[in-house]
Amino acid sequence: FTLAVSDPGELLNLILLLVLGIAVGQLAAAQRSRAQTAIEREHEATALFRISRTLATRPDTADVLDDLASTVRAEADLDRVLVALARPSGGERVVTDTGGLGAVPDASVDHVVLRRTPGDTPARWIQVHPPAGPRPTEQDQRAFRVVIEAAGESLGSIWAVRGRSDGEPGRSATRLLAAAADQIGQAYEQDRLAAEARTAEVARRSDAAKTALLESVSHDLRTPLATIRAAAGTILEGQDAVPEADRLASAQAIDSEAEHLNRMVTNLLDLGRIEGGSLRADRDVLAVDEAVTSAVDRYRTSLAGRQLAYDWPDDLPPVYADPVFLGQVLANLLDNAAAFVPPGGRIRIAATPEDAVVRIRVEDSGPGVAADDLPHLFEKFYRAGTATAGARTGTGAGLAVVRGLVEAMGGVVHARPSELGGLAVEFNLPAAPQPPDSEADR
Repeated sequence: FTLAVSDPGELLNLILLLVLGIAVGQLAAAQRSRAQTAIEREHEATALFRISRTLATRPDTADVLDDLASTVRAEADLDRVLVALARPSGGERVVTDTGGLGAVPDASVDHVVLRRTPGDTPARWIQVHPPAGPRPTEQDQRAFRVVIEAAGESLGSIWAVRGRSDGEPGRSATRLLAAAADQIGQAYEQDRLAAEARTAEVARRSDAAKTALLESVSHDLRTPLATIRAAAGTILEGQDAVPEADRLASAQAIDSEAEHLNRMVTNLLDLGRIEGGSLRADRDVLAVDEAVTSAVDRYRTSLAGRQLAYDWPDDLPPVYADPVFLGQVLANLLDNAAAFVPPGGRIRIAATPEDAVVRIRVEDSGPGVAADDLPHLFEKFYRAGTATAGARTGTGAGLAVVRGLVEAMGGVVHARPSELGGLAVEFNLPAAPQPPDSEADR
């Protein structure tokens, strides 16, 4: 075959056509390459978004590593992906493995690590452990390691395994592995900082609670101790100098203040048991009227001078409660009411059945509590305002103990303003079934 150009002018046209064809071909190839790169970047961005979203919504980093490893394996076209964390004693332990083997690849066979440098310098795969012994065959696999770092500290590694014939991971896969390692490192760093913040907050609250306890106890011990010392001094004076009535009043004052100190210590111990989770209710069927009258009889001295009223129907059902816990709840509520109600004031104890519960209410005619303080009354060491003149303010633990004991018996407690003008504290307890003989009598 021969090529002959009959007209020299057509030779120029042929040359121009060839140049134009080459240019168009190069542009088409470049466009196709850019389109392929855009597709790869889109897949890479989608994978990175899935990884970031999974880590951002995690309850705990360790819980989502399986999903992350599966995502990286699929998007980077790898045979197997492992995430291993550094041991304090050295080495690494596998926390997730898409291959299910659960062991770090043997670095002595073939080990390639991704070396990353600051700036825009591309990362490079570096073989740091050349093969030992016989030369690997084409069917052997290679392990690629990406170090997980955070705050300049090595936390572990991502291990990627693929066939030797597949070569090193491409640029997109390499960027995905590096980004996944960075994201996991940052997630573990966030977990560490969050744990430190929680520890610091617990320590702060513990210190605040200790400070509040010391302030409350040191302040509220002074009044009963001073009263006991004054009463004891009166008794120790000569019998002829002190009338019998004064000595009896001093002995009663000592007994009353000692009982107050006992309640204070009991409340603090109960509060510790409540917070420690060691409080267990031993519930039984109890009559509400008997529990109330028993509590009033025990603390009648503290209630002296106050007008007591009872309000409950004759057919009030019994409750399912712990007798010790219920007695302590009523005692704390009565003590709180007596502290804020001056002599001559009113205290009412009421109980009403409602559905499957019995509502018990202790209210008084004291100065009451501000509306802003009501939601906080049952918090530990919280004291709303001051009591009336001559009354004790307490440590602020009594109502916190009331809430803990009521909840341990399966009830709920809340506070509200009272119709008597002061504070009403109401709690409910499960109603117990009526005995068959009682129902027959009615």
